[in-house]
Amino acid sequence: MAELSIPRLSGWLKHNLVISHLHSSQPITEVKVGEIATPKSGYSAETIIFPAEVTQGDTSHQMTFVLRRETPDDAVYPAQSPDIEVEISIQYRAMQAVAKTSCAPIAPLHHYEPDPQVLGAPFFVMGFVPGEVPVEDPNYTTSGFFFEAAPEQRRRMILGGIKTMADIHSINWQDAGLDWLVPEGAIPGTAKQLMLWENAAVKALNGREHPSLKRGFEWLQENLPQDSPVGVGWGDARLGNIIWQDFKPACVTDFEAVAITPPEFDLGWWLMFDRWSHDHIGGPRLEGEPTLEEQREHYLSCAEASGIQINPDNIFFHEVFAATRYTAIVVRVMNRSVLRGELPADNIFWLKNPVVDCLDALLPD
Repeated sequence: MAELSIPRLSGWLKHNLVISHLHSSQPITEVKVGEIATPKSGYSAETIIFPAEVTQGDTSHQMTFVLRRETPDDAVYPAQSPDIEVEISIQYRAMQAVAKTSCAPIAPLHHYEPDPQVLGAPFFVMGFVPGEVPVEDPNYTTSGFFFEAAPEQRRRMILGGIKTMADIHSINWQDAGLDWLVPEGAIPGTAKQLMLWENAAVKALNGREHPSLKRGFEWLQENLPQDSPVGVGWGDARLGNIIWQDFKPACVTDFEAVAITPPEFDLGWWLMFDRWSHDHIGGPRLEGEPTLEEQREHYLSCAEASGIQINPDNIFFHEVFAATRYTAIVVRVMNRSVLRGELPADNIFWLKNPVVDCLDALLPD
């Protein structure tokens, strides 16, 4: 990535910060950006956190912002449409829609910049939301704030996350202006997602054999269900993509994989990720954590209250689909690591890893 130009960022912020997020209607006259931090982020965009002194007239405000900038790597998630390959744009537009049409908490959005000449790549800036985030390394089930929490706090957290997922699913995707996720002539749903993900996996493997991934896609093709009504699919629904305050959702993050899907698509991912986090990389289920069955039932209860139509018989299919997608994602991420020189080209982590173990365990004999 190109080095971040602080003067350019300061100038851009002066002209593009959303005034309504500040404490005065006066124009911004100066923005002084402080020391930037680049925390370990996800698999897609670069994340930068920085403080800034924002001056309006005679008044200065100390604020903290998050900048997400596109990386030059191939996208981790398959594009829902050939017209929307910039992952940063996908995130920003999806977050705008969710913020306007649901009660799911979203960080304050300031502006999206498509011009790569400004900071070396497209980016957007949003407000910083403080809180705790469950991590995978070390896994949140073995250390950290979730591990140290009281049983009732863990339960509140998981059930609250499921309710937030249902809030996103209750959005009317057409009223929210998310039709750009469905190219003209395409039918949104599981069949379309299966085609996109299988094509992406074949491209990522580049001729290599992956027996588990092959078996996963074959099983999915053979067992493709009739969809429930489609809606907004978060795409990466899990505890680690929520910022938590007092064990309640304070901000939903990571919409790179947003799609128009049946609700089981996200629910399957949520349940698969919980299973993987406990059975394959983490520790046993902690006191207070709802079982997988309890989580399914809680989602069904939330769905009924919100008018979301879901077929419980389709949930297991989508757990398998989730593990298959995650296996394909690992292949794509390992490809990136090789290109960056982080892993040797002859590594076999793309083929043998805990995600593959999870897929193998889920696939019926």
